[in-house]
Amino acid sequence: HSSEWSLVILSNCVFCVSSGGAAAGPRLNNNQLYKFSYTTEVLVDKTKGSKEGSAGYRISSDVDVNLVWRDPSSKDDQLIQLVISNVRLNPASRRSEKKNVLHGSTAESVLGKTKLAALTKPFLLHLRNGKVRAKAFYSYWAEPATIKNLKRGLASLLQVQLKTGKVIENDVSGRCIVEYKAVKGQVTRTKILETCKTAETGFTTHSQVMGVSRKSSSVTVFTLEDGFIRSAVADETHSLAVNTRRSTAAKVVSKQTLTLVGTEAGPLEVAGKDVAGVVKSIDAKLAAVGIVAEKVKSQCKGCPSLFEHWQTQQKLLEPASLSKATAPRSFLALIQGIRKASKDEILKVLKSASKTSLPQVVDAVTSSQTTASLDAMLEFLNFTDTKGFVLQERFLYACGFASHPNERMLQALLDISNGKIGSTDIKESVVIIMGALVHKLCQKGECNLPTVVQVKKLLLDSPESRQVESEVQMYLLALKNSMLPEAIPIFTKYAESELGSYSTIALTALQRYDVKLMTNEVKQTVNRVYHQNRRIYEKNVRAAAADVILSSNPSYMEVKNLLLSIGNLPHEMNKYMLSKIQDILRFQLPASKVIQKAMRDMISHNYDRFAKVGSSSAFSGFMAQSADVTSTYSLDILYSGSGILRRSNMNIYGASKGATLHGLQVAIEAQGLESLIAATPDQGEEDLESFAGMSALLFDVQLRPVTFFKGYSDLMSKMFSMSGEPMNVVKGLILLTDHSEVIQLQSGLKASAEFQGGLAIDISGGMEISLWYRESKTSVNNRGALVVTGNVTVDMDFMRAGVEVSFETEASLDFITTVQFSEYPFLVCMQMDKTTFPVSEYLTKYESLSSGKSVVSHKSKKQLVPGSEFPLHQENSNMCKKVFDSSW
Repeated sequence: HSSEWSLVILSNCVFCVSSGGAAAGPRLNNNQLYKFSYTTEVLVDKTKGSKEGSAGYRISSDVDVNLVWRDPSSKDDQLIQLVISNVRLNPASRRSEKKNVLHGSTAESVLGKTKLAALTKPFLLHLRNGKVRAKAFYSYWAEPATIKNLKRGLASLLQVQLKTGKVIENDVSGRCIVEYKAVKGQVTRTKILETCKTAETGFTTHSQVMGVSRKSSSVTVFTLEDGFIRSAVADETHSLAVNTRRSTAAKVVSKQTLTLVGTEAGPLEVAGKDVAGVVKSIDAKLAAVGIVAEKVKSQCKGCPSLFEHWQTQQKLLEPASLSKATAPRSFLALIQGIRKASKDEILKVLKSASKTSLPQVVDAVTSSQTTASLDAMLEFLNFTDTKGFVLQERFLYACGFASHPNERMLQALLDISNGKIGSTDIKESVVIIMGALVHKLCQKGECNLPTVVQVKKLLLDSPESRQVESEVQMYLLALKNSMLPEAIPIFTKYAESELGSYSTIALTALQRYDVKLMTNEVKQTVNRVYHQNRRIYEKNVRAAAADVILSSNPSYMEVKNLLLSIGNLPHEMNKYMLSKIQDILRFQLPASKVIQKAMRDMISHNYDRFAKVGSSSAFSGFMAQSADVTSTYSLDILYSGSGILRRSNMNIYGASKGATLHGLQVAIEAQGLESLIAATPDQGEEDLESFAGMSALLFDVQLRPVTFFKGYSDLMSKMFSMSGEPMNVVKGLILLTDHSEVIQLQSGLKASAEFQGGLAIDISGGMEISLWYRESKTSVNNRGALVVTGNVTVDMDFMRAGVEVSFETEASLDFITTVQFSEYPFLVCMQMDKTTFPVSEYLTKYESLSSGKSVVSHKSKKQLVPGSEFPLHQENSNMCKKVFDSSW
């Protein structure tokens, strides 16, 4: 477009554009009063709700507008006065008397005399070429923030430019990029809301899969006539949805309508040199309060204290209730209370909680992630005391799962690690969780904060400087959590370690990185480990190396060499690799195309190689598929030649809109148990110490591994005392989804959106060996209850409207492996069972007045999802029949 042009609107008026190219806006005539009718309404509902069923209200009024002063040298530099009168409040949609919270009310009874008087007091707007500068809005500092914001919302409707183009504008929503489209007699203004800069910031979950998506639009259509605004209609919508279940969604709709109803003779212009002088001459108390909305502190009248709230929730957070949906629901409600509480109020709850409910309170306080909640936890816990182990670990895990951790949380863990810690297990957890916090802070773009830099250096330097095996392992696990690209050379080095435990951590860590970071040097190292070019490795280390090769965009030669190795591997490893290749082809994983290409070569793909017997296996499948999220599982099991479990690895992944979340990994590892059944160990495993343990990774966070037994004497004592009871790996309440924001509407009203998801989880695992029946059994039991709630509220302190959408479910998943090793090939039966579980959805809408009068409506929907045994391969089904036939 040319920078110098003018737009003629109808016949009477020319909107002039100054030669500097600035777009002129509407001009007011001197001694004329423009009379408008104005309505602003706000609605909240579930996303697909209709206007009729929505909660919300409408504020209607008359508005008088007149010119106060014009700069003699520029006709487009105008000071305008606005006066609101005849204020009326109504529901946004038709209601019966019973459901109408405003029935029998007047504007004065709802607002109160003071607020109504403030709303009807005149205010001034300085327009230059149709635009408002940030400070060019004049009202009274003493007025309540909600009243000033409503006036700002009205003033924002008088801001318009008359030519097409993109500009940056200041209005009640903040400083935003705005796009104008001008067509004869009409201008459309589209605000690009994601560009708006405001003082109020919220937070959201770092994980996209567990996060919340928002869609927003704001469009104002101006109709122009005779050089002035005939009408302005603004429509604004914000929808928020939970990514894992998009039907759990809420919206806020705001509409403003300003219509010119007539003109009459008005006051004359005021004489003066500049705006500041003119404003002062009208009323010395008028101040440049700014057009951008100010924060509104919501007051909670008659709300219970945190301690009173806790007393009503305590029973629901006892261990017996943890597998029910009431537990995470109470947990979320408690977090909301804690976030508003002081350190002393929080400590009072911590000190009064029963011994059995206290771990759950620690989960809630730590997950709240406020300065007061962290201070309370650090004062409450004594890390030198070994008796406080459970509470200390729950605090650390809640830090690891934090939805939006800050530098201070990391600094607190660093200070703990530098102090005296009573338990070595807690010392390990502190360091491992520090790695998880580094990863989350780096994801937020905060990798260069001083504490993050300090912890990164500590983690990267420590593996080399430590001599004790458990300490090196601890720092490698912390680096595995940190996902730092700088750690790749360290993992590459440790992948070739003589110690199997180091190699396994290093290789499983490499598998977590983006394929683009897998350099040729990394790939060569991993291939050397798998093919044992430099030394003999344990089977589980080689299996981990194969996993890295196959998941890192392998070349044709890498795959061909893997295929050629099958047949020359230890018995069970042959079967495992074969099963792995077949699983990739069947499940069409990324490496499947290059494997198909390599298998065309008959040397790599011959009958002898692909007909190996054994019991090890690898299998992937779908747990659930929906339009919102796809959940997959994989089960990899590797045995030693004697029939004793060597490694069992169960994974669950969630994927949504291109993002992936490693929801769960439970790995059980055992070694050196051949002497129990007088069997010969496999090559490279002759001198291994007896050991069995379990390692869990939950929601992308690696937890401290748990040892079942270590050493022959420990094994023998456990063998005779094993109760068959599974050992707890992780138990607690996790804040999975955490999204909080203030949505500033163009009308001047504010909507606050709070979406939280809480999970009560209990994961346990066990291993039993019966020498009498020559049978072993490993089990992984997962119990969980999930609640996700979303609240969108418009609170004006004298009037409130809101909607809450939520869903909840309770589920359990068991994975049991039974092995009979009295003969070879031994019999293995794997079972993965999901119980029937309920899914409930709830919708609540509410409207209330500061007087205490309220109207609430509820709806709910429940369904049962049938349980199932997940289908594993046919070979497994055949074996299960044999195992259960022989055990009768």
